[in-house]
Amino acid sequence: MPKVTEEHRLARRAQIVAAARTCVVEQGFHKTTMADVIRESGLSAGAVYGYFKSKEEIVAAIAEEALGTVDELFEKILTTEHPLTPLAALEAALNHAVTIAERPGGDVTRVAVQAWAEALHNPAILEVASGKYLQLRDHFEDVVRRAQADGTVDPDTDPKYIAQVMFGMLPGFVLQRLLIGDVTPDTYTAGLKALFRP
Repeated sequence: MPKVTEEHRLARRAQIVAAARTCVVEQGFHKTTMADVIRESGLSAGAVYGYFKSKEEIVAAIAEEALGTVDELFEKILTTEHPLTPLAALEAALNHAVTIAERPGGDVTRVAVQAWAEALHNPAILEVASGKYLQLRDHFEDVVRRAQADGTVDPDTDPKYIAQVMFGMLPGFVLQRLLIGDVTPDTYTAGLKALFRP
């Protein structure tokens, strides 16, 4: 029997994750079953379960896929030579959220919102979600430390406190974008600039 290459394994895994994302976007997290994911993927049950033992593991993979690009985004933000402001970093994060939401295969921000709701009564999803969101909040804390070093943020305020507020802006943006539809990174940033003008 021929050996399965790593490239093949990664492609199959991506196929399953894409199928799960489609199912969750179309019918909701709670209603999506492993049988739905198997059917949507076009693979056998054995193949799908060979990669993921549960729906929670697939949700973790969807989160990893969505937030994996965030590491690259913040790496780029933090290496700028210009003085960094938290507002500029937040604007970049908002634009990034829209970019990943508009990728083919379903709006991953819809999956995120459903995972937030599911996390309230599912410890496995809570563990995945809180871990991923703490990672994102840590990125904001790195931005604040850099901004403090650049002199654009008060150095006497704990960076964690500022990062908590910055992170809190993202779910508000995502919810308004999904539920109301009249918010964009530009309008949101304009509002923040006006709100925090000295």
